[in-house]
Amino acid sequence: MNQAAVQLPLPGFEQASGQWRSDYSRQVAGEKPVRNRSGIEVQPLYSPRDWAGERYLDDLGFPGQYPFTRGIYPSMHRGRTWTQRQLIGLGTPQDYNVRVRRIIDAGATAISLLPCCSGFRGIDCDEVDPVLLGTCGTVVNTTDHMDAALDGVPLGTISTAMNDPSPFTLLAFTLGVARRRSIDWRSITGTSNQSDYISHFIANHQFYRLSLPGSRRVLLDHIEFCRRALPNWNPLSVVGQHMQQAGATPAETMGFTLSSAIQYAQDCIERGMDVDDVLRRFTFFFDISISFFEEIAKFRAGRRIWARIARERLGAKDPACWRFKFHGQTSGVDLTQQQPLNNIARVSVQAMAGILSGLQSMHTDAYDEAIACPSEETARIAVATQNILRDEAQLCAVIDPLGGSYYVERLTDQMEAEIEAVIARIDAAGGMYKAAEVGLVQTMIGESALAFQEQLETGERKIVGVNCYQVEEDPTIPPAERPDPAAMERHVERFKAFKRERSQDAVARALDALARAANSERENVFEKVVEAAEAGVTHGEMVGCLRRELGFGHPLIIA
Repeated sequence: MNQAAVQLPLPGFEQASGQWRSDYSRQVAGEKPVRNRSGIEVQPLYSPRDWAGERYLDDLGFPGQYPFTRGIYPSMHRGRTWTQRQLIGLGTPQDYNVRVRRIIDAGATAISLLPCCSGFRGIDCDEVDPVLLGTCGTVVNTTDHMDAALDGVPLGTISTAMNDPSPFTLLAFTLGVARRRSIDWRSITGTSNQSDYISHFIANHQFYRLSLPGSRRVLLDHIEFCRRALPNWNPLSVVGQHMQQAGATPAETMGFTLSSAIQYAQDCIERGMDVDDVLRRFTFFFDISISFFEEIAKFRAGRRIWARIARERLGAKDPACWRFKFHGQTSGVDLTQQQPLNNIARVSVQAMAGILSGLQSMHTDAYDEAIACPSEETARIAVATQNILRDEAQLCAVIDPLGGSYYVERLTDQMEAEIEAVIARIDAAGGMYKAAEVGLVQTMIGESALAFQEQLETGERKIVGVNCYQVEEDPTIPPAERPDPAAMERHVERFKAFKRERSQDAVARALDALARAANSERENVFEKVVEAAEAGVTHGEMVGCLRRELGFGHPLIIA
């Protein structure tokens, strides 16, 4: 039955509303205000007074239509569900290969590669005590290593996400593997998943390899190269996850992330790139906390704001550029070592928030992630969680099923206002690059993190098993799954032999070319990274070369 939008005042509305408020107040006398993580007060009840739908077309519209509040595609998950992109990494490339094949067989439709922490720090495996290698990611330092990791993986047809900070050696190795297999680079799909150097500078110091201006240069070269040679690759993933996990509120996180996207877009435009060509390949990556409705409102508001920014502020004319494509990862920060099986419920709630908010791809954390690198068994449960929500709970049957909810629409509007206030503050500081450079963003995150911690310590905010509902349990933490020490030692010895036996002249020429490109305004640094990878130059050698030429990464520490 077709119904017109509710028009106030309704006959009897004020009387009924007043009676309810009186009855409610008697039952909860002295109730303290309830606020979500972004500080927005949550009312006990919402009605047509909070959202009546008069601005439906302006503020919501329909899926696939501006302003995209209800989704960026007409059919959304009803036509094509999100990509299941499980983040895995452990041990040697051969260990990764065994696990990734099983994950694909379990239903994953895309893959991610998480490198060893030694790789994140920009060094090779022969520079680290072998006992430390491969415990939190896969040791991949050469094209040969990547070839082994992706053995049997249909590289030309499956999407890959490389957790690959600047200078993007993992993608360079992947392209080398594609060339060996005669796979057209134009068929390679996926994302440079850790390309957002600003988020690393602010909140993820382990990933921060090069100086701030050096990182800026390499990212722009990377985007330029990929748009030319890899038309189906997303060279930029603007990351909100790091900042939210560092303590930013959901509203702050969205504001910071959109400010970063504005900065990157403006940098590309100043470089001479076509905004309509570049923005179509911008993607976003977020944490999904357990604050269920707040996260849904965060993403719906973010979609609407980005559409307006891309069209009106950045001048993109292609509607594809107005689409806010984002990957969501359930928040490991919300998981606990205490009563770890409870994390399955937490991850399920987070995943439902992501699905109902209209994400494009998702990683669900394993329940043991607060304790150790997830085991193969717990990773399968994490994949199955998505399958259950999609196939058994039928969460894909209706597009934006919470759209029109008085609460959700009011909260979306409130989150939009909070997000825009953050963007305005960053703009006033000169943009995201300068705001990070002087420590404004870091200070804001620190203040929010402290406020949240104080809420936990006073019990105002509860976490089951941590500050409430505690139980006596065996304090022994199960041992972390570790790579086979003998296999890792053999891997390192093979790597050392590879370095001895390769063409030293070719390596020297490639590193010289990389250094020259770093000091030239006309040459593309990432193009030389790709050439160096094919010449046998290792990950650590490439990072080391660029650190010498462009400066070491020293994040700003805020006291």
